[in-house]
Amino acid sequence: MKTEEVDFLIIGSGVAGLRAAIELAPYGGVLVVTKDKPNESSTEYAQGGIAAVMSDEDTVGIHLEDTLKAGDGLCREEAVKVLVEEGSERIKELISWGAEFDREGMKLSLTLEAAHSRRRILHARGDSTGKELERVLLKKVLSLKSVRKYPFAITMDLIIKDSECHGAYVVKDGEVIALLAKATILTTGGAGQLFSRTTNPMVATGDGMSIAFRAGALLEDMEFVQFHPTSLYSPTAPQFLLSESMRGEGAVLRNINGERFMERYHPMAELAPRDIVSRAIISEMVRTDSRHVYLDLRHMDKDFVKKRFPAIYATCLRYDVDITSDLIPVSPAAHYIMGGVKTDLDGKTSIKGLYAAGEVACTGVHGANRLASNSLLEGFVYGARAGSAARNTVISPSKSACYDPASGSIPDSEEIRRSLRKIMWEKVGIIRCANSLDEARRALRVHNHILNEDYCRRHELELKNMLTLARIIIEAADMRKGSVGAHYRSDFKDRGPNWNEHIAIDKGIIFF
Repeated sequence: MKTEEVDFLIIGSGVAGLRAAIELAPYGGVLVVTKDKPNESSTEYAQGGIAAVMSDEDTVGIHLEDTLKAGDGLCREEAVKVLVEEGSERIKELISWGAEFDREGMKLSLTLEAAHSRRRILHARGDSTGKELERVLLKKVLSLKSVRKYPFAITMDLIIKDSECHGAYVVKDGEVIALLAKATILTTGGAGQLFSRTTNPMVATGDGMSIAFRAGALLEDMEFVQFHPTSLYSPTAPQFLLSESMRGEGAVLRNINGERFMERYHPMAELAPRDIVSRAIISEMVRTDSRHVYLDLRHMDKDFVKKRFPAIYATCLRYDVDITSDLIPVSPAAHYIMGGVKTDLDGKTSIKGLYAAGEVACTGVHGANRLASNSLLEGFVYGARAGSAARNTVISPSKSACYDPASGSIPDSEEIRRSLRKIMWEKVGIIRCANSLDEARRALRVHNHILNEDYCRRHELELKNMLTLARIIIEAADMRKGSVGAHYRSDFKDRGPNWNEHIAIDKGIIFF
């Protein structure tokens, strides 16, 4: 088997991974592995913006309070303090590297999103914030000679020896390679592709969480999956995200009868937390026997809408929807995993030598429901912290890595993937119960043999990871017999006993 040694191995190239690479660059060789092209991540698709305290009308205390309130009692306050206290410095750093945030004259243009009590959302090119941040980070990384990119290489598993992480096995150009490292950082993003409706890109198949689970790491809060309330609904269009900033700027929701309804569900109406808005939309769809509701911007200035949301305007227009004059059909879609690989405030996992940051990780900063636009901020703050901690790791690279995966395919893999996504959407989605979770568990159990095989091709590895993570989410959702934040059970509508405890899972708890 071919082996390569590197000081620091980063798996994933979104904001968390690139920020970690920048932090580690002065201390040794850094290899950034990604299964697709370097800029293909959820970062690239982030529209709304990045939240940070950047005005005199705002304080870190208010940002802290808003985050804790949105998290519905499950946030770890110390993790949120780190996020909001270090956030403004990370933004200033980005600006110094060339980030061009939208401005009003000389001042940063700040907008409002759901559950924020102050205008603190920075945005770039209207609704293309993620692309701008990815551009700045990739440019910065290219200037660092110690950082190498390793695209189109999918990670199969971590190299674990004596309960320590020594790197990872990857497949690149059909060849299995053992990448040996003193420290390994997972920054692989989320897992929206487990659900048939999702705003996430095709690469979001939960790889990092699954390989960490197989290695023996603790996963936490996996029952908390956030569903974005407004994704474009059209048989001919992709499930395109319609940014929360649209509601922040004044867009309203209407049912198919043209009636506004959010005021019946929450005093903050369209600016209520995402979990509440998503469930309200589902309730209206059931009540009116429809497959969608409408987002309405018709009362807003047309020139402002085009300038503020240029990418959304252009994309919807391609599918015969003019957001300035038409009602926009929308429905919820899986968007973000609040749980992930459990870490401390420096990205350390339960396995020595293994770190995690960004959506793949769970510091507890989001609790049961992520506050809008805190995700990009989390990537920068905790990506930097994970990089800083990893540079002091003293793992000696193992010399005895060996891996012999199967080279076969999985029969009917496309049908299994389609079935999995449908099951997760219908049975483990926005509203769950014991019966639906058990039905999902039994439906997926017939594919357990896939979990016990080794594969070395991307499609098979992704399916194995999706099946692994689906089972973990089902079990965590079954364990939490109550409704908190984004986890809502129709059979346990109250919070339930021990509601403020976090559920941690490892492979010793779940037997496949």
